[in-house]
Amino acid sequence: MTTITSRRIDEEEWIRKFNPEKRLLTGKSYLFIKRLFDLFCVIISAPLWAPLLGMIGLIVAVTSPGAPVMFTQWRTGQGGKRFRMYKFRSMVPNADELKVKYAHLNELQWPDFKITNDPRITKIGRILRKTSLDELPQIINIIKGEMSLVGPRPTSFGSETYKLWHTERLDVIPGLTGLWQIFGRAAMEFDDRLRLDIAYIERRSLWLDFNILIKTVTAVFKQRGAH
Repeated sequence: MTTITSRRIDEEEWIRKFNPEKRLLTGKSYLFIKRLFDLFCVIISAPLWAPLLGMIGLIVAVTSPGAPVMFTQWRTGQGGKRFRMYKFRSMVPNADELKVKYAHLNELQWPDFKITNDPRITKIGRILRKTSLDELPQIINIIKGEMSLVGPRPTSFGSETYKLWHTERLDVIPGLTGLWQIFGRAAMEFDDRLRLDIAYIERRSLWLDFNILIKTVTAVFKQRGAH
């Protein structure tokens, strides 16, 4: 318990150091530069992610012949708008139907859904999830402007299920990674994740975005990627 409490204090200290009063860019200026930053990072890293996309796609196709390589799922974005988010398929093709069968194993409050050692996940899918490589196709969403590199993760359930105070997360474009991913707490309930999302929204800046990206890379290498 002491270790968990100390860790949370460390996290809160890390977040607080990004004083919103010290931001150099705000409003439309920040959003414009943030968009340029996203596109710059995607373009400059293309020699890394483009071959990976092809290689992983081939592996998924070979290990699951006849099944789709990509998995698209409706997610909730800025303003509550729904969009199709792309992932490499890491589950069996009928995973949605099996969700009802395994609903009793759900470890989070509905409509969130998480099962440790989910039986629907394929062997290659476990590797992809452990390394967060299943999320790589979301670069397409970033290019399309539906997502950003950093921001609250888009939920699979619609905004009509949100409580009023939850809706603050809909003020911004969702991200590939965010605060609760870098802290490695994938089993957090939605309300707890929301508090981190709101802390990010109130402090968001290019410097905070950059720090979250660096910590995300560290978390992935430590195999603490969240889903």
